[in-house]
Amino acid sequence: MSDKEHIYRLVFLNRDEVYEIYARQIFQSDLFGFLEVEAFIFGERSSLVIDPGEDKLKQEFAGVKRSYIPYNSIVRIDEVEREGVAKVSEWKSESKVAHFPGRPVPPGQS
Repeated sequence: MSDKEHIYRLVFLNRDEVYEIYARQIFQSDLFGFLEVEAFIFGERSSLVIDPGEDKLKQEFAGVKRSYIPYNSIVRIDEVEREGVAKVSEWKSESKVAHFPGRPVPPGQS
């Protein structure tokens, strides 16, 4: 594959949701502790069938040239052959043990 054909699937935590997005460019940012994501890919589906999860992401990232995602929010990055459906799913953790690196807990909460 040439550099222009690379497609990355990025899974990361945002608030209490898991985002799965696709992008053509992902690299270390000049901002310490952040990953820089550019050239988002959203599937061009038929206008008759709309996936609400993908549509939510498409609206959230509309007009965004690049996004900076903190390293501690990233769950996984895969290089894939073709893009899939971008989606948002709820993050549920019933365990009292967090994976490292975990989400920061605000002061006063345990």
